[in-house]
Amino acid sequence: MPNQLHSHYRLLLGLDTPWEVTEVDLQINESKVVIKVQNSASQEACPDCGKACNVRDYAPLRQWRHLDTMNFETIIQARTPRTNCAACGVKTLTVPWAEKHSRFTLMFEAFAITVLQAASSLEIGRQLLGLSWDAANTMIKRAVERGLERRDITEVERVGIDEKAFLRGHNYITLLNDLDGGRVLDVVPERTENACRELIIKALPTDWSRYKIEAVAMDMWPAFRNAATDLLERADVVYDRFHVSQYLCEAVDQVRRAEHKQLLSQGDQSLTGARYSLLRSEQTRTGKHEDILEQLCGRNLKTSRAWAIKESFQEFWNTHNAGFAEGIFKRWYGWAVRSQLKPIVKVAKMLKRHLDGLMSYFKHRISNAVSEGLNSKIQSIKASARGFRSFENFRNRILFSCGKLALSPKIAH
Repeated sequence: MPNQLHSHYRLLLGLDTPWEVTEVDLQINESKVVIKVQNSASQEACPDCGKACNVRDYAPLRQWRHLDTMNFETIIQARTPRTNCAACGVKTLTVPWAEKHSRFTLMFEAFAITVLQAASSLEIGRQLLGLSWDAANTMIKRAVERGLERRDITEVERVGIDEKAFLRGHNYITLLNDLDGGRVLDVVPERTENACRELIIKALPTDWSRYKIEAVAMDMWPAFRNAATDLLERADVVYDRFHVSQYLCEAVDQVRRAEHKQLLSQGDQSLTGARYSLLRSEQTRTGKHEDILEQLCGRNLKTSRAWAIKESFQEFWNTHNAGFAEGIFKRWYGWAVRSQLKPIVKVAKMLKRHLDGLMSYFKHRISNAVSEGLNSKIQSIKASARGFRSFENFRNRILFSCGKLALSPKIAH
């Protein structure tokens, strides 16, 4: 019976000669199975150069967590042979059931990665697996390193540069996203020009991978444009329509705040509670918002004019012809600067200075909408962890969840 049990576990573990199971210790009270394995070969290939070498001795006893057996925690124990290579010296073999330096079998690690990806937080995932926080975090780090080594970027042609708050205050991370692949390529701390350059080189490490980029979506932050135009020589800069909308909304809100203060001093509460109606897009407005806007447009308010100017810019994006779009912009720009609404005039002049990047939209039809979707997922990661103190941990979690990487170890069948 013991020999049959040993053979059974040898098959389950996929062990080939000279590895064999020597003992199966069923510890009922601890709900644990300990499988003892040994290698009886007198010669093995050097793990560095591959030459046949004599087995010198055995490393101290180590153990690896395996997939549970019938709800019993399953542990593999072994002393790994060490070869005495004339060229490389004394080297410890890598066991066939685990990666080097890992304390988990390949099968367990592949299963754990699936659980950690599906779990709503690292804490929940690690509890389901019975892992410590450090063990789960190390597993994620190793999975990301594995995935980055395997990643194919040959088809990446359109990317987006975006930023995200890392810590409270003005601490940012910058992300480079594959817009067609819907994935994060890499992340760096800060949003300086040097940080953006580092990001592009990390994510697109070869001259060819950078040369292939046709378009890059971004906001109008100069550091992003400077780095992109320098390193992505063929790429057209496309200013993101969602960030343009944010600039216009902020201008409308500045007009509203100033006018609201003035009206309140006269006992007029016309703009009280109007902020969200003014800033919502047409697609997200409800009947209540429409009623508020109709009332405001019936009055000769600066805020109403600012809102109308903001809304009319949608005509620029909605046209299908670059020539028509340029004419629409000229008419819109004239209206905006004649409005004498300082925040609106300021944004209009900024958009005119960056008109080339706005017009590039009609060639490539890209935006950072994909990036905004990824940002929502990143925000969930950040919230579930209640913030991150370590940038590296945050980066690993982003790439683990949003990088579309091949994370699991390869298991021989």
